[in-house]
Amino acid sequence: MAGEARVMASAETAQVVLQANSDADGGLVLFIDGPLDTHTTGRAWRIALDALSRSNPRRVIVDAARLTYCDGAGAALLLELQRRQLESRGSYEIRSLNAAAQSLLDLYGRSDRSSPESASPGWSSVEQIGRATVTLCRDVVALIAFVGELCAALGRAALRPGLVRWRDVFLTAELAGVNALPIVALLGFLLGLIMAFQSAIPMREFGADIYVANLIGLSMLRELGPLLTAIILAGRSGSAFAAELGTMKVSEELDALVTMGLEPVDFLVVPRVLAAVVMTPLLAIWAGFLGLIGGAVVMRSLGFPFVTYVIQVESAVTVSDMIGGLSKAFVFGIVVAAIGCLRGLQTRSGASAVGESTTRAVVSGLVLITIVDGVFAVVFYYLGV
Repeated sequence: MAGEARVMASAETAQVVLQANSDADGGLVLFIDGPLDTHTTGRAWRIALDALSRSNPRRVIVDAARLTYCDGAGAALLLELQRRQLESRGSYEIRSLNAAAQSLLDLYGRSDRSSPESASPGWSSVEQIGRATVTLCRDVVALIAFVGELCAALGRAALRPGLVRWRDVFLTAELAGVNALPIVALLGFLLGLIMAFQSAIPMREFGADIYVANLIGLSMLRELGPLLTAIILAGRSGSAFAAELGTMKVSEELDALVTMGLEPVDFLVVPRVLAAVVMTPLLAIWAGFLGLIGGAVVMRSLGFPFVTYVIQVESAVTVSDMIGGLSKAFVFGIVVAAIGCLRGLQTRSGASAVGESTTRAVVSGLVLITIVDGVFAVVFYYLGV
């Protein structure tokens, strides 16, 4: 024999003998004597790897005829020896392994298993663009189909209001609308305050400080109030809708509803959409009102009486501006609720599926809000509103 490494232990531990053969093949034989468990595998592991590094054999043979017990740690040692031999393009063989230890090896990985391939194949830029385009097209098709299904469900609800779960509508209106009043009030007030301060500085150079009231009134009631409300609802309520429905999808509650003959869109989506449609215009009015208060605080600090500020806002804001802002808020409410519910229904299985759906709901909601706002701007321009 060319060399030998031995681990001496008590009778309750494994006695591992590593013997390097001096044949022409340059093989290494490992004799295992005793149990190979969590208490003994550590020392055996060090001895085995040390023998492999010193001799660098082309062939490794494990003689397990006297192996009395093997647990997960011992199986890990045997599989690690196999992996190292495969990486060095050598041969590996286990002799006289008992059935229990062999079943454990089969559980953690067969001896003939090749090294795993890369989980993320390298795609070219053209292929990545193509995959993104296909995904976008599928998403648009799914969105169009969902819009049609939602319109049909809302039509059935209008014809038969008794089918609507009004208790869920009121509960969702409280959670998405009433509970959002503080954050909408805070951001609306601060936005009006900041806009007034920022616009008063350049307008003062031209002696047009009074027109700050016109700017605050038009921007908050027609544009920024509905837009701010929609963004808050997208991050607050749209994500909540996606998380709720996504959790139900993962836990197979939606499948149970279908089995009982209940359509998820009628049963779950319609109440949330109705609640958002009702509460979004009200929240937009609330945000616009607080924005006007913030502008009034700035105008008062600049020396303008409060009555002057009110008269200036009344002269600048018309009924059509109010109707335009409320119509935007109405559509924004539908978009936020619908896209949140859609992403929840599209939730896949897995631990991270709900979080992914929530993220997609927020991102998609913000993108659609921007697109819809741009469409409103073009329509208002051509209508002369």
